[in-house]
Amino acid sequence: MLQRLVHLLPPGLRAYLRRVPILVRIYQWLRRGKLTRERNMFVALALATIVIGLMAPISQTWFPSSAIVLTVLAGGLLLRVRTLRILLAMVAVVLVYDGFVVGWPRMGPGVIVTVLVTAVLAITLAQTREQIGVQGLRGEYMLLELRDRLRKHGEMPELPTGWDSQVVLLQAGGSSFGGDFVVSACDGKTLEVALVDVSGKGVDAGTRALMLSGAFGGLLGSVQCDRFLPSCNAYLQRQRWDEGFVTAVHVVVDLATGEYVVESAGHPPAVQFDARSGTWQVSAAKGVVLGVVPDLRCEPESGLLRPGDALLLYTDGLVESPGRDLDAGIDRLLGEAEQLVPQGFRKGAKELVETMAAARDDDCALVLIWRT
Repeated sequence: MLQRLVHLLPPGLRAYLRRVPILVRIYQWLRRGKLTRERNMFVALALATIVIGLMAPISQTWFPSSAIVLTVLAGGLLLRVRTLRILLAMVAVVLVYDGFVVGWPRMGPGVIVTVLVTAVLAITLAQTREQIGVQGLRGEYMLLELRDRLRKHGEMPELPTGWDSQVVLLQAGGSSFGGDFVVSACDGKTLEVALVDVSGKGVDAGTRALMLSGAFGGLLGSVQCDRFLPSCNAYLQRQRWDEGFVTAVHVVVDLATGEYVVESAGHPPAVQFDARSGTWQVSAAKGVVLGVVPDLRCEPESGLLRPGDALLLYTDGLVESPGRDLDAGIDRLLGEAEQLVPQGFRKGAKELVETMAAARDDDCALVLIWRT
């Protein structure tokens, strides 16, 4: 369609286009290939630029010269760098034209500065998208899809009657991405849950967490329970990352008997609530953080969840504070957790995380599993 429109131009105009260097490139670009979404957008933005430029001398009220900033911004969001530069060249021509027709004092230097700053931002956006290899807003959509997948991994599976669970994830700075994530699997008889903490916080740790959530989620339920953490460690050893460490706690619960086994790889200790005594008991399971040593050896701990009992898993964002002992943070967490019992675990879990995270700028995660 665009090729036909080009051929419909008068021969004299087409000959003129061939003599102007900038217009030659535009002319050749318009004739080449099929009509694409980007070309559609470029033509629309170019026409909008021309209309604003031609109408600005007539009515600065309805068509102010500053409105051309919108086309620059839209080009930065939707066009490639090469195409954006052509659009910016057209914008510069229009501004010069308006400057002489409308008058530079009337237009004001603020318009020029605003367009220049917006143009720099637009080129930066276009270059970032080009490095990713996506067009338009698809990069943002990819991030949204990855975020949704991470949240999907964090959802606990449906448990049989007599069991319930709650997962609360709170990322630093209100970000959608963070270094804490949960993976779980349940076949109706056995529940496996792993809470993982990637060093760092917020978006900085989010990219590694996205990759690891897929890898660890694939291992969970695919390898023997006692081989899960060693398999995760072997995976990280192959990655050879120099970007910090990864801690994890892994729990396997027999949903028929309530027996469980907890393993830790450098993670804060799991805690069990005993409904008979009304106390919280800190697990002694321990191990080295993942990815540090080639042969990971953990010291697991076994336990039993009776009706009314609960198992609490959490990340260090809830208990660590600069200059304070970790045990003091765990004691404070358990003190706040006492309020969960009267109002119910499901209702109070989110409040517990928000209370503990109020004075910290770190990713926080909590997993509660209990027998009703």
